[in-house]
Amino acid sequence: METYQFDFQAMGCPCELRLAAVDRSLANEVARICSSETQRFESKYSRYRTDSVTSQVNNASGRHPVTIDPEVAAILDYSGVCYVQSNGLFDITSGVLRQLWNKNMRRLPTDSELDFYLEKVGWKKIEMSSNEVFLPIKGMQLDFGGVVKEYVADVLAAKARSMGIEHGLINLGGDICIIGSQPDGTPWSIGVTHPTESNCAIAVIELSEGAVTTSGGYERYFDIDGVRYSHLINPETGWPVEGLLSASVAAPTSIVAGSLTSIALLKTPEDGIRFLEECATPYFAVDQQLGCHGNLGDIRYA
Repeated sequence: METYQFDFQAMGCPCELRLAAVDRSLANEVARICSSETQRFESKYSRYRTDSVTSQVNNASGRHPVTIDPEVAAILDYSGVCYVQSNGLFDITSGVLRQLWNKNMRRLPTDSELDFYLEKVGWKKIEMSSNEVFLPIKGMQLDFGGVVKEYVADVLAAKARSMGIEHGLINLGGDICIIGSQPDGTPWSIGVTHPTESNCAIAVIELSEGAVTTSGGYERYFDIDGVRYSHLINPETGWPVEGLLSASVAAPTSIVAGSLTSIALLKTPEDGIRFLEECATPYFAVDQQLGCHGNLGDIRYA
């Protein structure tokens, strides 16, 4: 049995499949289907496509409800769970704040500008049934970016398993699903990028099952008057958070690992670590002083 690697771009990030198979033809077919499925999800949920369900809902804000299918309803329901678990910090309506905070900005937003956009933010403002969703304020937006990529990683892992893959790794831009150990029985080694030195790993996580997600405020940022601001925005204040530099969470599924990671990063460093500890989930986190925290098993500091 040989392990084959496939790389492609989708959902705004590099994607990698490592599939162990008895022959190349099976690996090729699994990779083809996984790539096609990823493109389908991107077409359905991307806010950059005018024909996506996200754009349909956003363009109808303040005007009329939009019919949704059970999959969209389920993702919305899960987003609501994350909103409650995070005490309002995980809010898929907060993407509209990117119109204030972006790479082209040359000054800090004014209070009136913040108020204008914050009026359009709020999970509890969404009107939803099992087959319809309505954003009641014109200019409100949904952004599934914090949920869908992780959900897709789980879907691809399940698809690969159903096609006979017993050993593999699905990596969608840091959202990773593990399909058993490597063929020789050893765990997969996953490097955690150093927050300030992109060419090296600050830690290595070893897993033989489940999922792990890594993210951080260091990945995207804005520099204004010599001050660096994270791309992660607090939906209650409208200001970038000053949280953990990086967080990695292991969980049975990628969507759970990803949401816990996101919630931790939206909190202060102390509250983020406390949240992960209370969740009793394996994690690895890096604070603003490059201090390392966590209890993620099979981890060795690089």
